[in-house]
Amino acid sequence: MYKFFSSLLLFSLLALPISVSAHEGEDHEHEEAAASTELESGNGWRLVRTVGLGDSGKIIYLVLVDHAVHTDRTIYSAAINRLCGQNDEFCRIRFWSQEKYVPEKASMTVEQNKQLRADYLVNKEAGMKYLRWSCSVNPDKNHCF
Repeated sequence: MYKFFSSLLLFSLLALPISVSAHEGEDHEHEEAAASTELESGNGWRLVRTVGLGDSGKIIYLVLVDHAVHTDRTIYSAAINRLCGQNDEFCRIRFWSQEKYVPEKASMTVEQNKQLRADYLVNKEAGMKYLRWSCSVNPDKNHCF
């Protein structure tokens, strides 16, 4: 029910006419907030931000998975299928289950790296494709980080 009213409110706000000169010279934090609501999301996950990978022009998707379901690997697959196309030459998604650990840039602190839940990479030029799990998601010690 909450999701319905949030969507209705967002639709109502987006339908309002906008005057460019009405707030000339003022901070425009509300515009940034509106832009962030347009980021991809799905059942159990939300794209927090994208960050550039150096000067390569490539981006990394930084995704938050609902902590209550962070061991459900289908959530990760759903995000991968939504964010990465089958013909993408490059796609990288990193997943966390607590928003406070999602980094602001491509590099991570030690703590952010410890809290990483999964890391997905496709780089066709380098012949790489993998989905690695943290041991909290996949407890198989031979296949987790």
